[in-house]
Amino acid sequence: MKNVASIGGLLKKIYRVYSQKLLTLLEAKGFTDLRPSFLEVLKFISESDGPSIRTIGEALGLKKQTMTSHLNELEKRGYIVRKQNEVDRREQNVFLTEYGQKFKFALGQCTEVVEKHYVETVGLVELERIDHQLQKFYQKIKPSC
Repeated sequence: MKNVASIGGLLKKIYRVYSQKLLTLLEAKGFTDLRPSFLEVLKFISESDGPSIRTIGEALGLKKQTMTSHLNELEKRGYIVRKQNEVDRREQNVFLTEYGQKFKFALGQCTEVVEKHYVETVGLVELERIDHQLQKFYQKIKPSC
């Protein structure tokens, strides 16, 4: 079973290196108040059109309490705003503020820098192969709930 633990550990280390590099680049652009877990939430919101809180939580595998805490912090820091869903008033949707839109642009720039570094380090073909293998692996093991 050592392989399973090794894979999980390596993925966690790779994610930490990736998110720390992104945070460092974002800090240089003035976004100094973020944590790695905020990056995931903001990235998902940036790629969606006003997702519901439940949708974000399910997509990222975060519990309701964690989502509420993250969204409270991101709203307090000016990245997002929550609006009541017009169809289902019990639900809220999350949108980027103007400041959040600036973050989205900076995130795109910083992601490109990190990806360029990865391509220079391992090569485009190898990076695409790793991505493909990890996606296949995830599809086979992801929870079906």
